[in-house]
Amino acid sequence: MDRRRAWTHAAAGLFAVLLLYPLAGLWAPVGRWQWSGEAGATAAAAIRVSLGLTAAAMAIVVAIGTPAALYIRRLRGAARAWWQAALLVSILIPSLALGILLALALRPESGVGALLARLGMETSNSGAAFVLTQVYVSIGYYVLGALVALEAVPQRLEQQAALLGQRPAQVFWRVTLPLARLGLAAALGFAWVRAIGEFGAVVITAYYPAGMPVQLWVDLESRGLPAVMPLLLAFLLAALPVPMLLHFLARRSLAGKATDA
Repeated sequence: MDRRRAWTHAAAGLFAVLLLYPLAGLWAPVGRWQWSGEAGATAAAAIRVSLGLTAAAMAIVVAIGTPAALYIRRLRGAARAWWQAALLVSILIPSLALGILLALALRPESGVGALLARLGMETSNSGAAFVLTQVYVSIGYYVLGALVALEAVPQRLEQQAALLGQRPAQVFWRVTLPLARLGLAAALGFAWVRAIGEFGAVVITAYYPAGMPVQLWVDLESRGLPAVMPLLLAFLLAALPVPMLLHFLARRSLAGKATDA
């Protein structure tokens, strides 16, 4: 039994090493990293664009996606299946195809594009186009994750709170949200990674202002790997910690509940 357990741990360890092996590329001999002059300035600008506009996109995703998940949670039968299918379609559309479709659907000659233009929103190569594209590529992930988190909340607790005179908004803030917060945070973490790492759709709709994925591609084409590596490291540090932190917090919370039990 001990030998079998040792082999199991060894196999799991090998799997972990292989899973994380691509990170070894950070130590590849590509020459001295360039983080100065024009390369440093464009990289710093790309970091500001990605962090700022992705944060704005996530605010919109949460503001729209949370009520949508609450609505879908109450549905049954064909209506629920239809909404879940719509969310899956939004996730499964290839990124490049989504970018082309968005550019066509929001062109100035279209009804929606003309309306947005009258409101002062440029739907191509602008901060608004960047945010809008990130919302489209990530909101399906958030809503599906939020739906799983909300369904884990016992409805009897919400019903009891309502019977005690709590209004629907009070039930949500005092009962539903505290019980679903870890799942909602995880859903937001996945949406963040999906949005900040998007390249295919953003490069079509918002080549400017350049976020980190687009700038990485531009630097790779024009300056080579030494200019890419500092921005690549910053990209990883911006994308990875959020879901990892949420994962560890969730594990810690579960461990605490198990200890209390």
